[in-house]
Amino acid sequence: MNFPNELKYTKDHEWVRLEGSRAVVGITAFAQSELGDIVFIEVPPVGKKISIHSNLSVVESVKAVSDIYAPLTGTVVAINEQLADQPELVNQDPYGEGWIAVLELENSEELTQLLDVEQYQALALGGK
Repeated sequence: MNFPNELKYTKDHEWVRLEGSRAVVGITAFAQSELGDIVFIEVPPVGKKISIHSNLSVVESVKAVSDIYAPLTGTVVAINEQLADQPELVNQDPYGEGWIAVLELENSEELTQLLDVEQYQALALGGK
């Protein structure tokens, strides 16, 4: 399973790629593999203010419907519009073409709550 070193992670299986004061957000390869084939993704509207741990989007798969939580507080400045017609991008390329939204960050202190790759790998694999 793929765990990119340059990303930060949450205990809820979201990933964050920092780009200056912005954070690109998606779900991890582990999360998408647990969900199975993704058939629909509800993305947040651009301009929406999001609080940390609040609902960012909803992912529907053949197995379940799951909430995706905001890893950080910020304002949605971009969404992955491709997901409307191609939700399977999250399965195919969760760390690339399958990103969900970009947040303009409001509180950089929240970054300390994110996991590094080793911490996330231990969580996702449960010591396996």
